[in-house]
Amino acid sequence: MRRAVCPGSYDPATNGHLDVIERASHLFDEVVVAVLINKSKRGMFTIDERLDLLRESTKGLSNVRVDSWHGLLTDYCKEQGIQSIVKGLRSVSDFDYELQMAQMNREISGVETLLMSNNPAYSFLSSSLVKEVATYGGDVKDMVPPYVHERLLAKLAERD
Repeated sequence: MRRAVCPGSYDPATNGHLDVIERASHLFDEVVVAVLINKSKRGMFTIDERLDLLRESTKGLSNVRVDSWHGLLTDYCKEQGIQSIVKGLRSVSDFDYELQMAQMNREISGVETLLMSNNPAYSFLSSSLVKEVATYGGDVKDMVPPYVHERLLAKLAERD
């Protein structure tokens, strides 16, 4: 069985993330969307909220499951029997960083990384930018899945 992981913070998931996840789901028998936990970062959404957002956003993809992990991604891959990591690339700066990470992961574990170019329609999207624009009242409804948009607006309303 060909298995891959799409790791990220997903705070929150964007349409760019979902595009990569969906395209990966056509290439692999199973795709695990792994929310990586970084205790030094404080996100807008809790880990449980991110998991919920991703489960709802990927529910139409029968071979995608959502999980979380704290530690080295390669350890997660080993524990789960996952052979490949799939990452989306928006820009040259993404490539520089992700190539180095892919080489490190392959060196320490043998796990291969596939770097997938993003759909140009989403090349400007990042979770950070979406949160910033939404915080100032900008319209981000076409940048995130509908359920994410609903929860993002609710989260911002809680802060007021």
